[in-house]
Amino acid sequence: MIQEIHRLKKEKDAVILAHNYQIPPVQDLADFVGDSLELSRTAAKIDCTMVLFCGVDFMAETAAILSPRKDVVLPEPSARCPMAQMVTADQVREARELYPEASVVCYVNSTAEVKAESDICCTSANAISVVSSLPNRQVLMVPDENLARYVARHVDKEVIPWNGYCYVHDRFRPDDVLKARRLHPQAELLVHPECRPEVIDLADGVFSTSGMARHAKASRTSEFIIGTENGMLHRLKKEMPQKEFYPLSTDAICQNMKKTTVDKLLNSLRTGQPKVEVPEAIAVRARRAIEKMLAI
Repeated sequence: MIQEIHRLKKEKDAVILAHNYQIPPVQDLADFVGDSLELSRTAAKIDCTMVLFCGVDFMAETAAILSPRKDVVLPEPSARCPMAQMVTADQVREARELYPEASVVCYVNSTAEVKAESDICCTSANAISVVSSLPNRQVLMVPDENLARYVARHVDKEVIPWNGYCYVHDRFRPDDVLKARRLHPQAELLVHPECRPEVIDLADGVFSTSGMARHAKASRTSEFIIGTENGMLHRLKKEMPQKEFYPLSTDAICQNMKKTTVDKLLNSLRTGQPKVEVPEAIAVRARRAIEKMLAI
């Protein structure tokens, strides 16, 4: 299967993008592995005919929005982000009526329709910079409440959080931190900004997934506890085999991120399906919000 994937990639002029939370065999087959910001940039600038996006629905939508002349394929169409379903375009329009003076900042973990109703997008890596760049004193952030509360600590603005969350990161509790620190007393604890505030308060550092990788490479520390989805540990161990990485919780698994398999990837390369298409009326407006983020 691996040999056939490499052959078809050349034949179809295809590039494989994989999120850090994908299963190890898929990460190993990818041309690029990264977080939402890295993969959004890659999808926009890479020269190819087909993009196979190994991740969840909103990521492939973002790639399709930024690359309208490329075929963007999501090997597993049922791989959906539950957090992205926690806010709708109608709800954003209603919220604008409640907060007419607020800028709407939309986490990339959201549908194309929600992006189209937002002023600008953000990722966990750039959320503070994005919110800081806005002229408005009041900012509504959708859909992740924990990310909004984290950003609120670092900006001189009124940040209004939406009632949404990532179920993987929201499950981390202080007890998990205490247990992990007992097991690995010399390790540095790195957590994702989608975690609850009480978990962030106990961490040594707060980073996006790729921020974790950059920090671990630069740090003199040789042991790390990683507070994000456990797929990230494969990338870290692969890039830094001389260091030790431990999960904050062995239960930190996103079931949707694990749906993409090597055989599904091969089938999508053969067929060019299922293709992700965003209606142009929505794509134009969503692209504007994404490009504002990429400019920052």
